[in-house]
Amino acid sequence: MTRSPRNPVSSPYQDPGSGARARRDAVAAIALLDEPNRRRLYDLVAAHHDDVGRDEAAAMTGISRELAAFHLDRLVEGGLLESGYRRLGGRRGPGAGRPAKVYRRADRDIAVSLPVRRYSAAADVFAAGLERLRDRLETGVVIDAVAEVARERGRNVGAQARRAAGPRTSWRGLRATLVSLLRGAGYEPVVDQASGGVTLGNCPYRIVAETHRDLTCGANLAWAEGVVDGLGDARLTPELAPAPGRCCVVFSADA
Repeated sequence: MTRSPRNPVSSPYQDPGSGARARRDAVAAIALLDEPNRRRLYDLVAAHHDDVGRDEAAAMTGISRELAAFHLDRLVEGGLLESGYRRLGGRRGPGAGRPAKVYRRADRDIAVSLPVRRYSAAADVFAAGLERLRDRLETGVVIDAVAEVARERGRNVGAQARRAAGPRTSWRGLRATLVSLLRGAGYEPVVDQASGGVTLGNCPYRIVAETHRDLTCGANLAWAEGVVDGLGDARLTPELAPAPGRCCVVFSADA
């Protein structure tokens, strides 16, 4: 499936006309999700890390295939999903049938802020300034300082979640609390039922991470370490394991 290129961090001094058009497009895209079936279909496709066909989408949402196809194609038109064609199932070669139309979440960010706020542009400037400062100071000083703050923030979040879970919560309960916390933070966690580990399907800081990977991934890892520390015995260890299409941090299950 062909993916559209991601939008780089844009300048806060971009053409006002292009900014207005982008806002209109974003508002129109988000408005598409006001229809209940369309929202359910979008959530279904977004939760999958593989392509979703029309038959599967219809069956999982309890609507007809024709209605599912209509709403899925509207989501493609609005830029929320991407579509392509591939053969579903294990059959290949002659007699395998025609490729089916499939969908996955679009590789783009859609956000609306009224009045306009450009936090990603500010974050890019700050990260670039920190990296320039890093080059002038002892190696690692700046990254260590950012990681220290991120770890403190994560530890506070983890400790709050632990207090809410209660002092007698089992390690399985703490792991469930961690997964819920990560989901609420936008990481889209996926639990590996075989190993017990957790991967993160989304990086909430992806735009900044694309141009300042070391700084962002280091802070991400430190935050995750702080969260686990604050939670206590969740029996999961955060590690850096970058891979396309997901966050650079994974949680490995302790033996």
